[in-house]
Amino acid sequence: MPIRFEHVGHTYSAGTPYEYKALKDVNLEIEEGKITAVIGMTGSGKSTLVQHLNALLLPEEGKIEILDRTITAGEKPKNLKSLRGDVGLVFQFPEYQLFEETVIKDVAFGPKNFGVPESEAIERAKKALAMVGLEADKYERSPLELSGGQKRRVAIAGILAMDPKVLVLDEPTAGLDPLGTVSMMSLFSKLNREMHKTILIVTHDMEQVFKYCDRVVVVENGTIRAHMSVSHFFLDSSFCKEMNILPPSLIRMKDLLKEAGFEIDERIHDIDGLASSIARQVKKHG
Repeated sequence: MPIRFEHVGHTYSAGTPYEYKALKDVNLEIEEGKITAVIGMTGSGKSTLVQHLNALLLPEEGKIEILDRTITAGEKPKNLKSLRGDVGLVFQFPEYQLFEETVIKDVAFGPKNFGVPESEAIERAKKALAMVGLEADKYERSPLELSGGQKRRVAIAGILAMDPKVLVLDEPTAGLDPLGTVSMMSLFSKLNREMHKTILIVTHDMEQVFKYCDRVVVVENGTIRAHMSVSHFFLDSSFCKEMNILPPSLIRMKDLLKEAGFEIDERIHDIDGLASSIARQVKKHG
């Protein structure tokens, strides 16, 4: 069943001079088994939106349906622990999730908290750390002594070790070098394809959206401005430009070629296809 927001609203510091309406009458349906990008300008409400998925934040208006559970405004939610086992959330700042003495203990904490025996929890932790590419010689170090990119890997491993059905990632590649970014995004894609994980990624990187995601949700001023397929979203780069978002390099190249008089098939989604199209037209008119 899809993840569904119905008329969801959330306000920070309600009733104070600092009151801020972060979500306003949000209606949204997210298909399971897909990779969905959540994009928008800083302060648009992206992080607030995704933090409702495992009840870290609760709706003050409306309701949310997720994994056969319903969270309704004004009602005390039930089975929160099991929900947070099924919906893993990786924060934008990994320091918020790291607290144990060592990396291996930190990653094993989640499974242990859900009743997994310690020996199995340690094995899950090692497997998850290997998946995110953290070297074994870091396992006994304090996670807070690691680099920013290594901390992010540990935070992601801590969620993967719990084997959630839904993986929610807030800027998951921030602090990673280009190779680390490709490796991490490839891992998320593999988890989606081979293990059928539903994945939501909050990101500003349109290259990631274009290459790895199936759907795009655009958040603007606490509302859902658009929700569509990635291919549809990038048919017209003016939407990105209007939001001060840099379109993917391939889309920018296609725009420049169109301006130069080339006929570019909108179904072209890779550099090889674009190069072949240009070559055919140059040969034809050469």
